[in-house]
Amino acid sequence: MEYCIFTEPQQGASYDDQLAFAQTAELLGFDGFFRSDHYLHMGDGSGLPGPTDAWTTLAGLARETSRIRLGTLVSSVTYRVPGLLAIQVAQVDAMSHGRAELGLGTGWFEREHRAYGIPFPAKRFDLLEEQLQIVTGLWATPVGGSYSFAGAHYELTDAPALPKPVQERVPVIVGGGGPRRTPELAARFATEFNIGFQPEPVIAEKFTGVRAACERVGRDPGSLKLSVALPTLAAASDSELDRRAANIGRTVDELRRDVDIVGGRDEIVAKVERLAALGAQRVYFQLMDLQDVSHVEYLGTEVLPHLPR
Repeated sequence: MEYCIFTEPQQGASYDDQLAFAQTAELLGFDGFFRSDHYLHMGDGSGLPGPTDAWTTLAGLARETSRIRLGTLVSSVTYRVPGLLAIQVAQVDAMSHGRAELGLGTGWFEREHRAYGIPFPAKRFDLLEEQLQIVTGLWATPVGGSYSFAGAHYELTDAPALPKPVQERVPVIVGGGGPRRTPELAARFATEFNIGFQPEPVIAEKFTGVRAACERVGRDPGSLKLSVALPTLAAASDSELDRRAANIGRTVDELRRDVDIVGGRDEIVAKVERLAALGAQRVYFQLMDLQDVSHVEYLGTEVLPHLPR
């Protein structure tokens, strides 16, 4: 089992806030620091100091950490053309000495696109399929060769397919709850399938679906890592749980109803053990308040040592 910290910086976090989370997570033994890839605050609040670009941030963190995995959960295909995305991720991989991971999805937040003038086509699964083909194809092209692609949405002609990542294969994460195309794309292109924000019976169903998709395309289901991302509220006392919930505009009861990861050490260990029994091999603890680095410290010192490995 692997355990990662997952953040939503568009809700209001500077680069320095994210750096503090990533360095604390690394120090305390977490396996990865991942962030969303959004440019617009959601819900109430100001979102100050404003958005940070995901891959610019990860490039900085690549130079200010030494061990922890770094990636997006997930980048939207609407933000970047695939040729440039492949270069960005390969560069962050080099800057981190082989620690980058790419989560890629269709995108969903239409208002964000309108706010920043980003096109938001109604149908985006074909974009995702072509981007997965192109990014992985560019990375797999031998040095000295070239890569061309002609699709419905993108065309590349004799791309030099440089730079190369440090890793022989950069991990690619595909996730979501779609019943057909998402599992198929994960089976064809991904190293990891992620399902987020769902109750345990749905997680079990989606894991079963993506394993079946692997079998349909002739892939060993065991070669695809399965992961879960869940909002997390952790503390040693009820009063501290209440304080942390209030800081993100929620209540503890709401979060418990949403089948999130909520409670003290024993509750969280029991929840993670159930997720592991369903087949999860990586858990992303989504922490919303990026000014509360003590939340990472509690998870790292009081919970992490007791979780299954």
